[in-house]
Amino acid sequence: MSDWNRTGPVVVEVDGSAENHRVVDYASAEALRVGAELVLVAPYPAHGSYSPMMPGYAPRSPAERADDAVRAAVAHVRHRDGYATALVAVTEEGSRLRALAHAARKARMLVVGRSRSRGPQRLVHTQTNLTLAARAGCPVVVVPLSWKPGVLDRKVAVGIDGTALSTEALEFAFGVAAGREGDLIVVHAGVPAERPFVDEDPECSWISRADYVLSENLARWTSRFPMVKVTRFLSSRPPAAALVHESAEVGLVVVGAHSGPLLIDPVARRSMAAMTCPVAIVPHHLTDTERARSHPQTAVSTY
Repeated sequence: MSDWNRTGPVVVEVDGSAENHRVVDYASAEALRVGAELVLVAPYPAHGSYSPMMPGYAPRSPAERADDAVRAAVAHVRHRDGYATALVAVTEEGSRLRALAHAARKARMLVVGRSRSRGPQRLVHTQTNLTLAARAGCPVVVVPLSWKPGVLDRKVAVGIDGTALSTEALEFAFGVAAGREGDLIVVHAGVPAERPFVDEDPECSWISRADYVLSENLARWTSRFPMVKVTRFLSSRPPAAALVHESAEVGLVVVGAHSGPLLIDPVARRSMAAMTCPVAIVPHHLTDTERARSHPQTAVSTY
């Protein structure tokens, strides 16, 4: 089981742009679906830009712009949903990473927009969101700025690798699929490295091993969420490629991610950068046993 608060609010980043309204729409729909409070957060820097070339121009302060952004977002939500959702508007000085992680510390999910930038800039932004998921401790849903609600929203896909990294991702994916009364596609990609079973056909060995991994990992959740229709998808393609391909057929892709100070997670990073639908990055919280295994105590010998 994970550590995030499953009964907390839905937190969404607000930046004042027109495109950001679609991100707010996604978060608002999720909050309305689960009956949660919606928290609108607009981070802003301590100091604004000033140009000595325009001495007669007095720009609005970052705090004023952030205040305008959340007011516009509140008006947008009220126009769309009325008073069906409880709203909280927050403006907070500081870096985007610190402000959002602080606001989402008790959230059930944090919703942010995907950058329109390309190349190295998108990778930087993607890595920041990956770090944000680890610091916030809750699932971070990255929404393309072109997102619109559609019939595919009832379909959810989740990638699993057979390790503990998939635990929280599976829990989140089953919960979302159940809440949407939708279907779940469980993707296990990449040829497993384990040795084949005894007396197993070598040509089918990886399929047998992958199916065994799926059965072991799904048993707990299918019994807990019997209403969710599950489709197993086995692929020998690299995990990131298989998930990106699947994103064209579903409304949400869920990916487990490592937590900790060294956030080098290529599958989660490429998923955020390349998928065509919203993607949820669900951090894995190390258990005491996993933590002890990853940081074994150094034996001290005396002579």
